[in-house]
Amino acid sequence: MNVSEFVWKRLQEWGLHRVYGYPGDGVGGLDVALEKAQGSDGSGMEYVQVRHEEMAAFMASAHAKFAGGVGLCYATSGPGAIHLLNGLYDAKMDNQPVVAIVGQQARTALGAHYQQEVDLVSLFKDVASDYVAIGTVPSQVRHMVDRAVRIAQNKRSVTCIILPNDLQLMAYEDPPLVHGTTHTGVGFPAESKLPEQEGLQAAANVLNEGKKIAILVGAGCLHATDEVIAVADKLGAGIAKALLGKAAVPDDLPYVTGGLGLLGTKPSWDLMQDCDTLLMVGTSFPYSEFLPKPGTARGVQIDIKGDKLSLRYPTEVNLLGDSAVTLKALLPLLEQKTDTSWRNTIKSNVEDWWKVLEERAMHSAEPINPQRVFWELSPRLPENCIVTADSGSVANWYGRDLKFRRGMMGSLSGSLASLGAATPYAVAAKMAYPERVVIGTIGDGAMQMNGMNVMITISKYWKQWSNPHLIIMVLNNRDLNQVTWEERVQLGEGKTESTQSIPDFPYAKYAELIGLKGIFCNDPDKVGAAWDEALGADRPVILEFYTDPNVPPLPPHITLKDAKNFMTMIPDEPELGSVLKNSAKELLSTVLPGR
Repeated sequence: MNVSEFVWKRLQEWGLHRVYGYPGDGVGGLDVALEKAQGSDGSGMEYVQVRHEEMAAFMASAHAKFAGGVGLCYATSGPGAIHLLNGLYDAKMDNQPVVAIVGQQARTALGAHYQQEVDLVSLFKDVASDYVAIGTVPSQVRHMVDRAVRIAQNKRSVTCIILPNDLQLMAYEDPPLVHGTTHTGVGFPAESKLPEQEGLQAAANVLNEGKKIAILVGAGCLHATDEVIAVADKLGAGIAKALLGKAAVPDDLPYVTGGLGLLGTKPSWDLMQDCDTLLMVGTSFPYSEFLPKPGTARGVQIDIKGDKLSLRYPTEVNLLGDSAVTLKALLPLLEQKTDTSWRNTIKSNVEDWWKVLEERAMHSAEPINPQRVFWELSPRLPENCIVTADSGSVANWYGRDLKFRRGMMGSLSGSLASLGAATPYAVAAKMAYPERVVIGTIGDGAMQMNGMNVMITISKYWKQWSNPHLIIMVLNNRDLNQVTWEERVQLGEGKTESTQSIPDFPYAKYAELIGLKGIFCNDPDKVGAAWDEALGADRPVILEFYTDPNVPPLPPHITLKDAKNFMTMIPDEPELGSVLKNSAKELLSTVLPGR
């Protein structure tokens, strides 16, 4: 058994059975060994061949998010290793465990300015700051694999193993029992997930004294749905969600206010501004300006990572622990709130908000209002489906207009907010759950950036899935829309057409070209029928909606500065008539809901 064969064998002993990657001479030994490791009956290491290494890293990140456990990707030396970085930073910034294996030139060539020689330890030192190591002898490889997997899982971080291509082909040997060697084993550590009783009681005291309690949940609560609901019911609280925590609690609960932040809702804004007590659970929500003003609300925070505590808001009680375990232990210490006035206000705000969103979605546009695309999808979402979203204006409609029900999953590139994550996320979701319906939502900018090459990967693998239903929905608005609106509202400048306008492209026809189904819709009255057709297709679909770029993704709270910037941009705006007309409709729905 050579080193490469040992690597795949050891990873399988750790329970890692799927790797996303792309070949190259820097990982030639790993490529050959991987072919053998897959096994003739398909029971070994599953290999998913991507079209670009960045997509492999995105898929590994999404695997960790959707399937749990450690994501795995690999790439060749030099350019392949460099390509991994963006997807790995996505995992790092969203606290996802991912192991990256990269090749390197032969050890004898290192330091000789050799072809494709890059200082990979330095390159990966930031993204894999908890562990990055280069192999030099076969007996070193066991502890490299073991530590990379264990640290990634325990720290919820990215780790990296660098293997020179000559080392990959050498005969593997266990480390000898001599001075200067180490002997590692397989097995994830048992985690301490429960805070001390004293801390739990201190948190309960703060929450029991509160009259108007707001709960903010994030991705750390995706496995704590029942516990969050139980605590909220006992405290009479409202629940707002960070974008990565969209699936943590169902949107059909009347006291769930939806997202918080620029992409969030007005009920969530009101919840934070009016509360006297804030409970943050499993979230590192970054935008402090949307949280209560410090000093107006007492704070309690729960997180599995200590460095995230009291980071965004000066919480007075901080509990280090797993969300579900900690909330379950906290629940008996909480007093049942009997005054329902606070929660009744929250429910009323949420009810009004859904009416506002419906009215906004049904506004006419040229030709299709992008909000309507998501509003029509929402009641059609299949049970237990998985939805991915890209960065850009599509994330606004994903966050606001889709009502997630219990059992559904969804994610996007959160902290990094990278363009181009929706399609690789969708592939990873489908690989992890081939029986479930997966829907990726993406803008045309991201689709042109890398989404179309991922469609080739989908065309390669879709026939092996037990359920062929995978839909990639493209908003074709010929505009890098989120940045365009940021120019208008945040910079007070009109659209810069040279940077923001992008080519029109027949995405639906492209689907047909690669053996998939393409559906094109430019009629607002046929949006629902287009979704029905896509959901009933016998193969993966690109569903292309020709949408209006000038429907504004309004923030939940418009500041005086935003309004001033909007007025300032008017003289320089090349599409002024459409911008003003659509903005007026949106604002009118906000101040006169239901009319």
